[in-house]
Amino acid sequence: MRKRDAVGTSRPSDGVEGKRGPVARLLIVHHTPSPSLQALLEAVVDGAGNDAIEDVEVVTRPALTAPEIDVLEADGYLLGTPANIGYMSGALKHFFDRVYYPCLDATARRPYGLYVHGNDDTTGAVRAVETVTAGLGWKAAAHPLTVLGEPSKDDLEAAWELGATVAASLTLE
Repeated sequence: MRKRDAVGTSRPSDGVEGKRGPVARLLIVHHTPSPSLQALLEAVVDGAGNDAIEDVEVVTRPALTAPEIDVLEADGYLLGTPANIGYMSGALKHFFDRVYYPCLDATARRPYGLYVHGNDDTTGAVRAVETVTAGLGWKAAAHPLTVLGEPSKDDLEAAWELGATVAASLTLE
């Protein structure tokens, strides 16, 4: 069973040991400046925290304040950003600037997922994040989710699936 605190962190109720041993940690790093991105974030967190996925702790941090230690302690990542002027948000870029070298070797081969919201085009933002994650050696656990305009019910379901897929990928290792 999971407990969810006020900031959206989901934890197994029995601490660091789950039913099958050590608990994997999924770090969700996001920049959420709009209602559309908030809806996507909530769907991703709900999917990642699905009770059917056992032994995964979900930690949610804003991109501007996510510390390097959270990246080092995580077993996988889910990244969320708006597409700003054809690029990832400055907040997510700042996150990558801070964690890149401290986490470079230690986090290689870890799985990640990505969701991007834009009003016009998300191509440049996806390409930029994929370039950085490739440099870190992270491996995509799912195709990036891109949403243009107001998220539809299908978009929110896809965000839920993305969260569940990335979380579940941590239990397969």
